[in-house]
Amino acid sequence: MNLRPIFYITGILLLILATSLIIPLAVDLYHHNEDWKIFFICIVITGFFGGAFFLSNAGYASHFGIREAFLLTVMSWILVSLIGAMPFWLCNLDLSFTDAFFESVSGITTTGSTVIEGLETIPPGILIWRALLQWLGGIGIIVMALSVLPFLKVGGMQLFRTESSQSEKVMPRVAKLSSSIALAYVILTALCTFCYSLAGLSIFDAVAHAMTTIAT
Repeated sequence: MNLRPIFYITGILLLILATSLIIPLAVDLYHHNEDWKIFFICIVITGFFGGAFFLSNAGYASHFGIREAFLLTVMSWILVSLIGAMPFWLCNLDLSFTDAFFESVSGITTTGSTVIEGLETIPPGILIWRALLQWLGGIGIIVMALSVLPFLKVGGMQLFRTESSQSEKVMPRVAKLSSSIALAYVILTALCTFCYSLAGLSIFDAVAHAMTTIAT
């Protein structure tokens, strides 16, 4: 089994997650909440490992088979869930690592279940991170399968085998299709945010609820 393309793509996913962590950091800075330091630490850790995986395996993303595709799926979901759990574990919510991991997995899988009591009283950065995890989980696996793997020319369409005996691809331009899906996802989120704001929610609450609604 060739592990280099798995580490390479995992590095890309971790760098995306590190970039996403900037949003709750900015929210906490805006609200003068000290938890921004926790998000900064998480960005450094995630960015370091993501960059290490990406740079040390660049140029080796080839010979990607179905076994590698399955391993990548499992590895990426576990790593993203672990990284997503760090802010919940390190902040002042007094959550055990098990509860923090549960909260992260609940977000990534768009389940929406929570072990946190009194959500309206927790810091705004953690609230937006919960919503952002669900939002990323809702679109992440589709974009990865349809866009990242074909972009690397590593046979991502193996994840979409059909019963047909023909060797034609299911969709001729998957990269363009995945971009369209992502654009539609963002537009729907923006429209949902607008509708929630018209209904009387604050901008912060409207964005948070819109991300979890569209993910569902």
